[in-house]
Amino acid sequence: MNEHNSSYTPQDFGVSPLMFYYEVTLACDLVCKHCRASSQADPHRDELSTARATALIDQVASFPRRPNLVLTGGDPLKRADLFVLIRHAAEAGLHVALTPSATPLATFEAFQRAKESGVRVLGISLDGAEPEVHDAFRGWEGSFQRTLEMLDGARRLQLPVQVNTTITSRNFHQVDALAELLAEQGIAMWSVFFLVPVGRGVEEQRISPEQYEMVFERLWHHAQRQPYGVKTTEAPHYRRFVLQRGGDPLAGPGCSSPARAPLGVGDGKGVMFVSHVGEIFPAGFLPLGCGRFPADSVVDVYQNHPTFVALRDVDRLKGRCGVCEYRRVCGGSRARAFALTGNFMQTDPDCNYVPGSGIKPIAEG
Repeated sequence: MNEHNSSYTPQDFGVSPLMFYYEVTLACDLVCKHCRASSQADPHRDELSTARATALIDQVASFPRRPNLVLTGGDPLKRADLFVLIRHAAEAGLHVALTPSATPLATFEAFQRAKESGVRVLGISLDGAEPEVHDAFRGWEGSFQRTLEMLDGARRLQLPVQVNTTITSRNFHQVDALAELLAEQGIAMWSVFFLVPVGRGVEEQRISPEQYEMVFERLWHHAQRQPYGVKTTEAPHYRRFVLQRGGDPLAGPGCSSPARAPLGVGDGKGVMFVSHVGEIFPAGFLPLGCGRFPADSVVDVYQNHPTFVALRDVDRLKGRCGVCEYRRVCGGSRARAFALTGNFMQTDPDCNYVPGSGIKPIAEG
């Protein structure tokens, strides 16, 4: 989600996350092809109760610097006490974001209630520039139209929106069409996710390292022209791509002055994730168990767990990532490294840049 806390600095990495993701439920009525959570129709029997969920929120609010709280899922609108949790978080002083799924639950009235309860930003997914592509992703005919209705509702409510798009072989050729479509939607941020093979995403086809560079080129093109910000998720080497071209990866629309979090945010480094049953991970795409709430404190785990400490130390990176001159601003996708190599500190397999080689990454034959 959009990084609200512009006063967050690299000095905060070791003590407070910028983004705290709480998966409030696994329940969702969609069957998305790339779903990290492998969501299901009904809530998990061990889902955190209202009392435990509000206790978790209180703990999140106790970090030295309060993180942005993203209530995600599954589909958070499937959780009966969602608006209680939103209000509790807002009253605790947290900046609350919500990522609803494009189902009949995502009504204008639900968004209005969410805003009244304290939601400040919505995250809405759009994975294709036309119904055929998007609906195939989402496993529900009509999802594309519902998504456009959600975007319209958010505009009417003046709720800022981050649109999330997951790039795979299904849609990487639609980057330009998506960028132009989003230009008409009044969004604040376009966050382009690059597939990590976890959950149902194991079955999806990742794009090649060469295709990453092609997508990066188009994203940078649109970042300089569109009325919204552009960022990547699980593709931090986009930062390297932009810096090589003399650009600022954090620039706002039209390359205006930076208005976002510092470079270097990544899995376990400014990011923390807690599952529907309280499992603590460095990120939703990096399922390395680091404890379980309420037995473990999320503040203590973030600050002191060996996995989190390692993720924040770029000098421990292996392979090409370990010697890359961009490791402090990029560091590679630790989630993808883990998913594909079994070692979360190894080279990100989807980056083919040769450290010190200059502008162009090598093409793999």
